[in-house]
Amino acid sequence: MQKRKIFGTEVFLAFLSAKCVTIDSRENEREMNTVEGEGRNEERERLEKQIQFIVEADKVKNIFRQTYLADGRRKENDAEHSWHLALMAVLLKEHMNEDADVARVMIMVLIHDLVEIDAGDTYAYDEKGAQTKREREVKAAERIFGILPEDQGRYFRELWEEFEAYETPEAKFAHLLDNFQPILLNDASGGKSWVEHGVHKSQPMKRNERIPGTSDIIWEKMQEIFEKHVENGILKAD
Repeated sequence: MQKRKIFGTEVFLAFLSAKCVTIDSRENEREMNTVEGEGRNEERERLEKQIQFIVEADKVKNIFRQTYLADGRRKENDAEHSWHLALMAVLLKEHMNEDADVARVMIMVLIHDLVEIDAGDTYAYDEKGAQTKREREVKAAERIFGILPEDQGRYFRELWEEFEAYETPEAKFAHLLDNFQPILLNDASGGKSWVEHGVHKSQPMKRNERIPGTSDIIWEKMQEIFEKHVENGILKAD
């Protein structure tokens, strides 16, 4: 009888042990599923914010600049302008006085005008608009980049501020592209925007006064274009 009791106790204890293992296993599985579920929810929330930003950025296609397309048929929009600058970054890197991270420059020029969704485009020679430009654009940056997940929004905001500060080799290169592109389009379109706004040669000269430190050869090309259009009456002589 004693042996039976011992045997029965052993069986019972073994049964309990197995039950505990099963229960622990199920608990662990539930915990893992909970963690995975939370991770999936965070990933989905992140994706939704990214999609919201992507759709918001589409509005930049409706922000029209004062510069005409090369064929002069219509004015370009900010999306076209930004794409053009990204292409130029790849092509013109070899002409920079300082080495720059082209990938960083490309992202910088692709996002630099997104603030104009709220702030609107401020024409290069609009002195009155320039007085409130910074205030309008900072407010826009806070809203627009704030749509993104926190880390991506912070990265874009810092990159935009770097562009605005005009200090790093990448920011200098990006500004050169931002200034050179409308000069090329004005040259190709017969100075249509310059004529429309009665631009004087001194205005683009002053706007580009920092370009010689960024690229000697592009500065030479800019001056060549300005002189040509002073001679043909497109740019007003000072």
